[in-house]
Amino acid sequence: MTGDQIRASYLQFFEQRGHLPMPSASLIPAGDPTLLFTSAGMVPFKPFFMGEQTPPRRRLTSCQKSFRTTDIDTVGDHKHLTFFEMLGNFSIGDYFKKDAITFAWTLVTGPFKLEPERIYVTVHLDDDEAFQLWHEMIGVPVERIYRYGDRENWWGPAGNEGPTGPCSELHYDFAPEKSCGLDMVAPDTLTAILRQERATLTQSGRAPIPGCHPNCDCERFVELWNLVFMQFYQDPQKNRTPLPAPSVDTGMGLERAAAILQRKPNVYETDLFMPILERVCLLTGKSYGQNQETDYALRVVAEHARAASFLIGDGVAPSNEGRGYVLRRIIRRAVRYGRRLGLTQPFLTQVAQVVLERFSPAYKELRENDDFIRRVIGLEEERFQSAIEVGLAALNEAIARVKVDARRGDALSLPAADAFALYDTYGFPPELTQEIAKEHGLDVDMAGFQKEMEAQRERARAAHAFEGGMEMLTAYETLGVGKSQFVGYSGLERQSAVAAILFDNVSVGHASQGQKVEIVLAETPFYPEGGGQTGDGGTIAGPNGLVRVEDTQSPVAGLIVHRGVVVQGDISLGEAVAARVEVSRRLDASRNHSGTHLLHAALRAVLGSHVRQAGSHVAPERLRFDFSHVSPLSPLEVLSVQSLANEKVRDNLQVTYHETSYAQAVREGALAFFGDRYGDVVRVVSMGGGHDHEQAAAPFSLEVCGGTHVAATGQVGTIFVLGESSVGGGMRRIEAVTGRAAEQLFVEQSARLDALARKLQTPAADLETRLDSFLQDNEQLKRRLASMERASLRAEAQELLGRVQDVEGVKVVAGRTSAGNADALREMGDFLKAKLPSVALVLAAVMEGNPILISMVTPDLVARGLHAGNIARDTAKVVGGGGGGRPEVAQAGGKQAGKLDDALRGVPELVRRSLKK
Repeated sequence: MTGDQIRASYLQFFEQRGHLPMPSASLIPAGDPTLLFTSAGMVPFKPFFMGEQTPPRRRLTSCQKSFRTTDIDTVGDHKHLTFFEMLGNFSIGDYFKKDAITFAWTLVTGPFKLEPERIYVTVHLDDDEAFQLWHEMIGVPVERIYRYGDRENWWGPAGNEGPTGPCSELHYDFAPEKSCGLDMVAPDTLTAILRQERATLTQSGRAPIPGCHPNCDCERFVELWNLVFMQFYQDPQKNRTPLPAPSVDTGMGLERAAAILQRKPNVYETDLFMPILERVCLLTGKSYGQNQETDYALRVVAEHARAASFLIGDGVAPSNEGRGYVLRRIIRRAVRYGRRLGLTQPFLTQVAQVVLERFSPAYKELRENDDFIRRVIGLEEERFQSAIEVGLAALNEAIARVKVDARRGDALSLPAADAFALYDTYGFPPELTQEIAKEHGLDVDMAGFQKEMEAQRERARAAHAFEGGMEMLTAYETLGVGKSQFVGYSGLERQSAVAAILFDNVSVGHASQGQKVEIVLAETPFYPEGGGQTGDGGTIAGPNGLVRVEDTQSPVAGLIVHRGVVVQGDISLGEAVAARVEVSRRLDASRNHSGTHLLHAALRAVLGSHVRQAGSHVAPERLRFDFSHVSPLSPLEVLSVQSLANEKVRDNLQVTYHETSYAQAVREGALAFFGDRYGDVVRVVSMGGGHDHEQAAAPFSLEVCGGTHVAATGQVGTIFVLGESSVGGGMRRIEAVTGRAAEQLFVEQSARLDALARKLQTPAADLETRLDSFLQDNEQLKRRLASMERASLRAEAQELLGRVQDVEGVKVVAGRTSAGNADALREMGDFLKAKLPSVALVLAAVMEGNPILISMVTPDLVARGLHAGNIARDTAKVVGGGGGGRPEVAQAGGKQAGKLDDALRGVPELVRRSLKK
């Protein structure tokens, strides 16, 4: 079976058994700040398992794109991957162990046609139920069922609390001839060893197991499938109680499954990787399978090119932090290993092209973002070349510092911190650091470097953890009022009833004037904050009082909470009330939300389909939209986006809605984004198109969105873009106003232009010409002033030539100047060096109240032991500062301007001491 056939067969198998196939979510977790990447198949379904949302079906199945950072530095061997596809089937309070085990066995021995006698099963030490099901129901012999402890066969919780439970794994006896050479240890013997280990609370490490077994480190067994049985809830004190509705989460790596089903020795020789490896071999002229070191490098390039393509396809761009930093690391690691293979020119885009061709049929985002993916990879290759050059300069500086310290008796070794900083900041290969250091007679503290690397891996592991938000019992969840019904799409007023009142997070039956409360209504027209749109405000009027609603939220799935203040009288549980949304606030927010959709569609039309929403904020006053794009927008691009959006406003496109499943919405072409979470039924908002024969058949904008919108785009009014900026590597932000706010902005800017025209005594139409004239005059004056300053400083420098001191045959110049900036000081220093070919000098000036010093030493004196950086640093200490730099030129600063003359008088003695060393 090919990889594509395995993926399709798995999903079809579970669809036939009542599971709803779900499309793969983005590698960027939806609305989950606790995770760097989607690292497992269950991540997109976390809200369902936690009860935050209602699943579209209690049985789900998917093939989820996944990425894990913990293995980056080990990729290249035949086992590890960063990006992988995780096949999974999920039961959210539906079936449990019996059906999960039955499904697993039926699939692997049926459609996958694996030999039953080569399948070994593992269960938890205490999971007798799973053991009996495997043995008595399925018929797996006891000699092929192994028990393990928490380390191997217990899942979660990640963090202090949450759902947790035992797991059962299927291992395939892949290559008996590749075993460790020991006989198989009997399951009951292993069980006895592990139970004894647990009884003695051994924490320092497991004693050697006397034989081979499914979790042995040898290459005989391959873990194929992990079935997780979430049947307990663990509290912060680590007490476990049974869950009322146990669930199942399973995971099968597609790449491992392909290796087993295609009878390949490792994942890289499957059809999922071989086309990529073949392209790398073609580019390098190398052959795969001939040399271990070469094979390692080939695998690094292939794996990282695949991973980078998928990350960029989901909107990640290289940067120095977060997800972008991880992407940058893997691209640069691929380039480094490509250089080892002899690839000195940019090559990674050619490898990525094969990835796009191989996987685009299964993942349309690769096809849609083809050009963008290759462009980002190409730009990062170019940046890395520049980084190597900068890294070399930093390394040379570190080496010079070590040599200076060595003259004071320190070891000739480059510190681990420097080696790690070069690797971590510049992507500078540690082996290249060692090679260059060796040329200078230095060692590198590689043991310390490895400790720094391990600390980084620990940080990466921590980034995976499911943290926070795991509390199952809250004041909201214990209200017992059921779901709130939102009726605000069709009207802004509603007669309703008070279903609950919260005061100070406690459910109460009554609230009086002045109290800040949270109110739940049976039905409400108030829109709760979501999808980037802020919550509604307004009033809730009862027979005896009035509540001013300041914000509306949905803290728990299905529950709408109105937060506000009782401004008149009192309000009680069960009272009939009139809920009224503030009309102007809602309409302004709706205009901005519809404007956001228009701008998004316009951005994709102008810049390309790689543009993906990375976040938004829709308030009544203005809108903000974050999107993926690698470079700043030019003024023409901003104008084109604004013009196209306003064109669609003037076209007065009809805005229509319909509800469907999330999967169907995606199939229809609706855009859905990783900042939002979607329930079983989603709302699709269309602008243009539809069944209106007067409009284009294809809508201008089609998005999954639960927010509020105008009825037709003409109601948005003018869209005015306020600005465009960066919010991180590969992410841009556009801000705009619409409707009343756009009109007000026009009025204010017109008034400002009129006021400026009056001040300059010129018509508004001539302002630009008038300003150009002022700027030209100003530039001429600045040039004249600069010329006068240079002449003055040259005269000061000439005067300093008459104050040259001789220190043991070395000419020394030290003096205070009137220079206004560091560049002027350097220019004076260069003038003096031209007049004195052999000199050590320190020039200083007070700038904005603080002393600044420049130190220069000619090359012949550097050879005699003088170092400008040391002289600058020691001089600056006198004025309460510090600094340093290269042997020939350095800069320092301080805080005590009153001691500057004392510091300069000490320069000759500093030179004398340096010469004696």
